[in-house]
Amino acid sequence: MAGNLGISPGIGEAPHYTGFPPGIVGPPGTIHDADADAAAAQADNTAAFAFLDQGCDETYPGVQDLTLVSPLGPGTYCADAFLLTGNLTLSGSGVWIFKSAATLTTSAGSSVTGGDPCNVWWRLGSSGTLGTNTAFIGNILALTAIHLQTGATLDGRAMTQVGEVT
Repeated sequence: MAGNLGISPGIGEAPHYTGFPPGIVGPPGTIHDADADAAAAQADNTAAFAFLDQGCDETYPGVQDLTLVSPLGPGTYCADAFLLTGNLTLSGSGVWIFKSAATLTTSAGSSVTGGDPCNVWWRLGSSGTLGTNTAFIGNILALTAIHLQTGATLDGRAMTQVGEVT
């Protein structure tokens, strides 16, 4: 799949990444290892993370399984943490923002369908885990870490503030 891989800042000697190969950064994508492009992308990531910290159209108390409230129209949805145990359908057109104070965790085989991946945003106050064979869309911005388990696919981007994407 086409896309870039970026690491910023890099600590120690390069390379600052592992898993490539066997992972592939498909053309026309390139690896940006602690270079100016990676630093600019990290600055944009930090700005986007702050921008997404806005008010909520719907606030769920505690941990919310989004499968139980599907389908959802555009809006900003907030909870202490989000789960996905099945399919979340995004209906209509617009922008969806999911703001978790802590985590996002999907069960094996979960999915998010509908909506334009460019207009779906996941702001995680901690980390996210996409379970085995999850089919996910949107841009995940996490504070600490994002883990995609075996067979998980993401039509979007995965970016962290201070941690790793695995």
